Amino acid sequence: MNSLEAEIAVTSLNATGDYKVLRRMNLSQDNRFAGKVIANPRIGLCLDTETTGLNPACDKIIELGIVAFQYDPLTAGIIKIIDRYAGFEDPGFPLSAETTAITGITDEMVSGQSFDNAQVCRLADQASLVIAHNAAFDRKFVEARFPVFSKVPWGCSMTQVDWQAERISTRVLEYLLFKFGWFINAHRALDDAEGLLGILLESLPVSGTPIFKVLLERYDEVTAKVCAVGAPYEKKDVLKQRGYRWNDGAQGGCKAWWTSVPGDMEREELTWLANEVYPRGITDSVEITRVDALDRFSIRER
Repeated sequence: MNSLEAEIAVTSLNATGDYKVLRRMNLSQDNRFAGKVIANPRIGLCLDTETTGLNPACDKIIELGIVAFQYDPLTAGIIKIIDRYAGFEDPGFPLSAETTAITGITDEMVSGQSFDNAQVCRLADQASLVIAHNAAFDRKFVEARFPVFSKVPWGCSMTQVDWQAERISTRVLEYLLFKFGWFINAHRALDDAEGLLGILLESLPVSGTPIFKVLLERYDEVTAKVCAVGAPYEKKDVLKQRGYRWNDGAQGGCKAWWTSVPGDMEREELTWLANEVYPRGITDSVEITRVDALDRFSIRER
């Protein structure tokens, strides 16, 4: 089947309403890039890591993937890809069976390998923004291995886009790609980095806002985590309608209904709690923690 026949088949299947055809992500042939020349483009990096585990204090990065792209800071248009990097690094100890099962990476693939420090640091030096899907995880590993990344702002496509408001219930990168009609070889660093850039080229399904534009507007935003400690049980439906979620305390944090709001709206949220949830408007038990989206700092206010 040639490309024209394939397109006819895809169009026909989609037109029935009974099928959704997924396309393999191929950014080299993607027509969504702006492609225009502007006077002062900036450089962004989509980055992904594969690691030996979840603890940056003892686990190591074993694969790093980076896609560097030009963008227009005024319009949030993504212009073109300018560089890629993919590399393995030997962690100095055998990989667990679980790591190999999740990533497909074996001891033989990383044995004797090292990241190209010069190339990775050069990319970081050029960048105005680094984006990862769950940046709070990747950032800790990357900055420990390459301190130059601590000088670059980070954005998170998982937490800094309100996927729920766009009627997308799951934030896993592979699922998001499916929703937009794409698939990749997931859990390999460069493929995930390219998949992330593919997501940034899309627009949100409800609001129609370009996803990269949302991220540019929110990457340095500070939020307030509001925990409605001691809220009356009969107010649970009111809280749920407001967007609060229940934390049972099993994974830490206060056992309470909670939500996150922009930092400048925390007083408004307290007023709502006083009027709608707490008897006599007494909100002394409410806990507020100011955090940034990547958990770089956390200050409990009350």
